[in-house]
Amino acid sequence: MAVISLRTLVVLAIASVSVANPVTTNAVTKLALDPVKGRTGAYMHGAPDADRARAQLHKSRGSGGATTIPATNLAYVQYTASIGVGSPATYYNLVVDTGSSNTFVGTGKKYVKTKTSIPTGQEVNVTYGSGYFSGYEYLDQVTIASGLVITNQSIGDALEYADFEGVDGIIGVGPVDLTLDTLYPDVNAQIPTVMNNALEQKLISTEVLGVSFAPADSYSDTNGALTFGGIDDSLYIGEITYTPVTATEPAGYYWGINVTGATYGTTTVIPGSYAGIVDTGTTLIYIADNWYSTYQESIPGAYYDSNDTGLIVIPESSVASLENFTFQIGGVEHVLDPAAQLLPQDQNTAWGGKPGLQYGYIGPLGSNSGEGLDFIIGQKFMERFYAVFDTANERVGFAYTDHTFS
Repeated sequence: MAVISLRTLVVLAIASVSVANPVTTNAVTKLALDPVKGRTGAYMHGAPDADRARAQLHKSRGSGGATTIPATNLAYVQYTASIGVGSPATYYNLVVDTGSSNTFVGTGKKYVKTKTSIPTGQEVNVTYGSGYFSGYEYLDQVTIASGLVITNQSIGDALEYADFEGVDGIIGVGPVDLTLDTLYPDVNAQIPTVMNNALEQKLISTEVLGVSFAPADSYSDTNGALTFGGIDDSLYIGEITYTPVTATEPAGYYWGINVTGATYGTTTVIPGSYAGIVDTGTTLIYIADNWYSTYQESIPGAYYDSNDTGLIVIPESSVASLENFTFQIGGVEHVLDPAAQLLPQDQNTAWGGKPGLQYGYIGPLGSNSGEGLDFIIGQKFMERFYAVFDTANERVGFAYTDHTFS
């Protein structure tokens, strides 16, 4: 067990991990990411369970222009960006996470300290759904792009960590309050995020992040784009529908929104207005268990594969009759057509699945509705819709794209 005492800000974060020689700290966070996991066997085997662990941790909480950079879909499950730290910059492959707000490196490529690396004397410790990192905080230069170089950005140097296979760390672009209680001894410090500092240093004119994802065609597919300081009109179709960040806790601590209903075909799945979160760091789409039961029972012969993949299995005989799954967000229908609900069969092995079976992307959250965080809109939704995270106006937006309908 890591030497970590649990503190309460508005929530508790619980993690049970085995490490050697941990960094002693009193700080623990209330965050929510499960980056690419360490696995035995297939790379993605067990990811849905880890995503649900992330969901439960979420619940435990009570004048520059826009710059667009590429994002890579790694192993079908995480979007990463190449981010430079230091001067001269060392580039790290970092998970892009709207569900957490600390930025750190060292879980793969180690932190290279340069003349711009300034130790703060603080320990930093962040717990995610089934992973964590512990280390020390530095202030350093962070290069997002040639015209977007942030100075004095908080960077965690991960000396101990778990469950970050294949990536070098995280760039956290969630709400800044998620950084509270992550430092020690200054547990009450709020750490400016990369978005906060980019605005403060006039590298962007507005604190807006535009996210473009797309279904991956290969194991490592650079098919995404991140726009810092605005949106990219070329990456979506029609108008962006905005909805305010929810006041419902705990979803409201994150990029949380209300959906006002959801249907599968003509069957009501979500029967009214409920709160959940929009999270680039969660792979699948999760809905409360009672809603998931309605969805599964509406598909003849479908069942939940709890042993191998943690995914819904849809019989071949039911695939052709699969219907649209539609979220009502901001008064607009956001439609996941049948293909948008299905895992491409050539990815079955990567997920620990069996050849020939048809798996799906919508899964159970791990608890019933009514707990203040009743769904997670993850990457598989955002591969079909452009997403906008607008801190300035406390809202989230979605728009249709070329990938919405298969």
